[in-house]
Amino acid sequence: MNHREASGIAFVSSGWPLDRARPTMIFIHGAGGSHVLWQAQLEGLAGAVNAVAIDLPGHGESPGDGMDTIEGYARAVADFIRTIEAPRPIPCGLSMGGAITQQLLLDHPDVCRAAVLISTGARLRVMPLILKTVEENFSGYVDSFLAFAASEKTDPERLRPISEATAECRPHVVLGDFKACDAFDVMERLPSIEVPVLVITAEEDKLTPPKYGIFLAEKITTASRVHIRDAGHLSPAERPAEVNQALLDFLDGAAI
Repeated sequence: MNHREASGIAFVSSGWPLDRARPTMIFIHGAGGSHVLWQAQLEGLAGAVNAVAIDLPGHGESPGDGMDTIEGYARAVADFIRTIEAPRPIPCGLSMGGAITQQLLLDHPDVCRAAVLISTGARLRVMPLILKTVEENFSGYVDSFLAFAASEKTDPERLRPISEATAECRPHVVLGDFKACDAFDVMERLPSIEVPVLVITAEEDKLTPPKYGIFLAEKITTASRVHIRDAGHLSPAERPAEVNQALLDFLDGAAI
């Protein structure tokens, strides 16, 4: 894997330089996360696409501070995609990363040949208890993270790197992420999206239940949906084979 930085964003890619003949999937993590969420996609899709997993500003290996608006994150990611001159870019985001991907589709369509929305919604209200816990008892939030983010059927060891990355994120950055999610709402703008979109929902997702993805698939006229069984909010790491196959089928069917 290649570790690099561009436009203030650290990233990991399956190969470098990018193959101009292949589409580029830009993987965007959720609140308090990092590129480690996408390890199985970096490895599993390397032969089919340019796989690039980023650390948002202030997260993981990226310098600087986090942001408290989805619009701000979307501008940063759009600048990054343009800087690396990603061929046929396809942003793929989970949770907050999915909100950022929607904002890219709406405000920066030049960096979206297509898009993938995983375990996310057009509006992402955050439970006050989560905000309170992050602000007042961050270690308690980290300790409980996997309990509400993953299926009980998922081996916790599989998700340990994700939990460790969250623990390393600064509390005020995580709080800013959740405040950004809480203010996010593009429900009325979804019908204006025109490029192919894949929506992935998960059977046991407690944070963004399948109804969120069903709404996205209904309102985005170019969308299709895949439902992942026996997975929670972190389906790319919980059920990587199923998610990777859904991504490959989408790429083949959309002829991107």
